[in-house]
Amino acid sequence: MKSILAHTQRSWQALLTVAVLLALWEFSVRSFGVREFLLPAPSKVWQKFLDQPAYLMQESWSTLRTTLYGFALAIVLGVAAAIGIVYSRFLDRTLYSLLIAMNAVPKVALAPLFVIWMGTGSLPKVAIAMLIAIFPILIDSVLGLRSTDPDMLDMARVNRASRASMLWKIRFPNALPSIFAGMKVGVSFALIGTIVGEFVAGESGLGHVILVAQGSFDTPTVFVALGLLCLLGVLLFQVLEAVEGRLLGWHASQRSAQTH
Repeated sequence: MKSILAHTQRSWQALLTVAVLLALWEFSVRSFGVREFLLPAPSKVWQKFLDQPAYLMQESWSTLRTTLYGFALAIVLGVAAAIGIVYSRFLDRTLYSLLIAMNAVPKVALAPLFVIWMGTGSLPKVAIAMLIAIFPILIDSVLGLRSTDPDMLDMARVNRASRASMLWKIRFPNALPSIFAGMKVGVSFALIGTIVGEFVAGESGLGHVILVAQGSFDTPTVFVALGLLCLLGVLLFQVLEAVEGRLLGWHASQRSAQTH
């Protein structure tokens, strides 16, 4: 009950902060007479959304769907690669180093290559989202899997536990807080990767909406798309936090969060 009340209080505080900022934005734009194509007032942005809600929600769904596909791939491949790296010295010395080197390459520079290789459909956008999201998931998964208490592993070996049992019953549960930390970073990166893909090769999605609006100096529509992107990012993060709280209620990080 206390955790629900605390969560509700934080939500209201966040909403109040956003409302105050929007009011200051509206007041400043009207007071200084800022032209709409430079910085539209929140009321103009809201009116632009009301002019075409079905179209904007359809484009939002396209972006969300691509983000979820790329994020799901990043989770599966990132966690699988982390397990391989932890259990294989060869993969640790080769794949891990290769992925670190690849992470130094700006992903935007790779986007045109994905379009050449995969065409202009949804596949390159999913691939770009996955590529950008996978690194934090991989790094945090490796960290979590390696930070298992050695005494617990030694006790399991003494009791002749198999490597698979030690992975799924000891290492993996211990690594879940780190994996979720990487996922919460990765889901934002997946959304960024989707927008990059829509900029380069998209014929739909909020990234495409921004490009079209920018070409016609339709600044309110750009702000509508940016606002919807913010809402998608918050929604995805909150869903992950809810799942984490449900699965990791036993962990110290969740218990301490519930007391604040």
